[in-house]
Amino acid sequence: MSKIICSAAIRGAHAIVKRAEQEWQQAMDRWGAKQDVGFPNTAYYLPIIYGILGTKVEKLGDMEGVLRQCQRLLPPPVSAQVSLPYLGPALDAGMATLFAEELIEAIKYLKDPNVYVQGEDPTDQNLWLGAADDIILRKRGIEFVDGTAPGFAAIAGAAPSPEIAARIAQELQEKNLYVFMCAEHGGKRFSEQLREAGVQIGWPTRLVSFGPDISAAVFAMGFATRAAMSFGGIEPGDYRKILIYNKDRCFAFVMALGHVTEEWYANAAGAINWGFPTIADSNIPEVRPTGICTYEHVVSNVPHAEIVSRAVEVRGLKVTVAEVPIPVSYGAAFEGERVRKDDVYAEARGGHNIVCEWVTSKPMDEVEDGRVEVIGPELDQIPEGAQFDLALVAEVAGREMQEDFEPILERQIHHLINYAQGIMHIGQRDIAWYRIGKAAVQKGFKLAHLGKILHAKYHQDFGRIFDKVQVKVYTDPEQARHILEQARAVYQVRDARIEGMTDESTEMYYSCTLCQSFAPSHVCVISPERTGLCGAYNWMDCRASNEVNPNGPNQPVPKGRPLDDRLGQWEGVNDFVRQASRGKIDHYNFYSIVYDPMTTCGCCECIAAIAPVCNGVMTVNREYSGETPCGMKFTTLAGTIGGGVSSPGFVGHSKYNICQRKFLAGDGGFQRLVWMPRMLKEELHDRLVQRSIEIGIPNFYEMIADETIGVTEEEILPFLEEKGHPALTMDPLL
Repeated sequence: MSKIICSAAIRGAHAIVKRAEQEWQQAMDRWGAKQDVGFPNTAYYLPIIYGILGTKVEKLGDMEGVLRQCQRLLPPPVSAQVSLPYLGPALDAGMATLFAEELIEAIKYLKDPNVYVQGEDPTDQNLWLGAADDIILRKRGIEFVDGTAPGFAAIAGAAPSPEIAARIAQELQEKNLYVFMCAEHGGKRFSEQLREAGVQIGWPTRLVSFGPDISAAVFAMGFATRAAMSFGGIEPGDYRKILIYNKDRCFAFVMALGHVTEEWYANAAGAINWGFPTIADSNIPEVRPTGICTYEHVVSNVPHAEIVSRAVEVRGLKVTVAEVPIPVSYGAAFEGERVRKDDVYAEARGGHNIVCEWVTSKPMDEVEDGRVEVIGPELDQIPEGAQFDLALVAEVAGREMQEDFEPILERQIHHLINYAQGIMHIGQRDIAWYRIGKAAVQKGFKLAHLGKILHAKYHQDFGRIFDKVQVKVYTDPEQARHILEQARAVYQVRDARIEGMTDESTEMYYSCTLCQSFAPSHVCVISPERTGLCGAYNWMDCRASNEVNPNGPNQPVPKGRPLDDRLGQWEGVNDFVRQASRGKIDHYNFYSIVYDPMTTCGCCECIAAIAPVCNGVMTVNREYSGETPCGMKFTTLAGTIGGGVSSPGFVGHSKYNICQRKFLAGDGGFQRLVWMPRMLKEELHDRLVQRSIEIGIPNFYEMIADETIGVTEEEILPFLEEKGHPALTMDPLL
């Protein structure tokens, strides 16, 4: 490794560790050793330190041992006279740098809890997002597992201009990479340049402004470390596995824009431990030989027009980007982009206009593959600021196409349209809402391009189940209304078919083992009345997925001989679970929280827990961060039971599952529900009311307590008694 780079990195590490010691001593003098420290709403303490050393930093006093470890790792400054092997000492210095910077950032939170925005989006007053909380980690981290996001670019510094910054960011987004930003060059910062260029930043657009200083680089490295522990199932302190996991699974790199300081060198040396190389636009020494990283460690003097492609090459990242023939950028990174009111050229809004989306099967000879028609005015014939009617119909034909696949394809429209930059899509069916941005129209986007998107992406993602697709976009009001009437009739038939399915009506269930990458013993078996824990898959989705990819995570599971109808246990399911969990789990029950419940992974939408004092069950959704009657927040529950084990008294489930007829049927069913967060209760209002009527207790919805009533069993019990909640008079739960 270059002597110049190593010398600078080691000097930078010494300076950062010294600053951490000074910050810590000042904090100790002010608050004392017992002062709580940490990053808000995370269960990973200080994640780099926790992951690599296995040390929990919970109090200021805990930092002293980490600082001693930093001193042990720090090599002496490189001698000008003596030639030494530099790689090992530089990597140690880099690791000490990240430990020290994590302490510095934790002390920042202690000094000012609002130093960073807590949430996914920056505000007008505060651009910096700081450490990702556990909700963001679970929501975004899974994308690094399923390939939706192959990696991230950690950008330090600033581009020569806001326009160049915007071009670099857009190119990274098009490759579906996250962009983590920190540090400044020449008084400018990359994230500030993006805002100046009018680019939306935040987690939804994958442009994450972590912090203004180079020390905020630890939020990127901490995210990677937490991903290894959470999704890789690696124990804290097993540093070798954490580093290998990131080298092999998280395709990240550092992009240094501007003058590389000694502290930047120190951070770059730290990143190399994780297998993340540095690509710079300045003329710094290069480290070409391979070693820790897949290919080169440091590549420099790269022109801005080539820096993204060069970085992807050096990291060894294979990016698959759909070739969609539209005039705007296209990729998953744009899904979270919002088209605000002032930026709207025109919109079609379900509830205000005639809007619907419908995928329907046709005979082969009635479909011309790739044909897109706009029946009615095109965008250039619609006045700016107008609202218009829109009925989008995709007509699909194929030898393997089935009616059951139609709603599967239909549900993809939301994601696929949203991937187009400057186009916003919300909802589905007849309540969809399209916003077309002015910038997209200026680039030449037309309504016909909606059909081009579906044609290209349907073939790429679902080509196995159909052969041809043509798309018709109706904007003529009369014809759009006619299509709406046809589509609504089909929606009703589909709903009746899906809602009418029961677990008894089929002999075949389906598995989902996607989450085994981070919960090795977890096996989710999905039935018509037991949707996947994550909420992303129901029985029909799994069936379609298996048709698309017979060797994928959604395998058919013959349920076999019933062993317990009340609790929901079958011989065939047990055989599959035993095999798929590699013998770790030999059985579980679909309908019980008390007796051997289904295994739970960290991606569940909700977690239910028994409330013994109330003789009932509570449930909490991931978005709710407050206390619950079981004494644990969602993050604690997920960390406790989310590793793929069967935990009597606790079980993960989807939001949709709450109102399915088999929900906890083995323990008394839906009427055991005594508490849920208000946000979840309001989200499920219509379905909860309908289910209340079905069980013969029309006012049951009003009987369910929430945090406004209390967050302990003792607080909610009087409310339940006053309301006459049925759980109080049911057979004892335990």
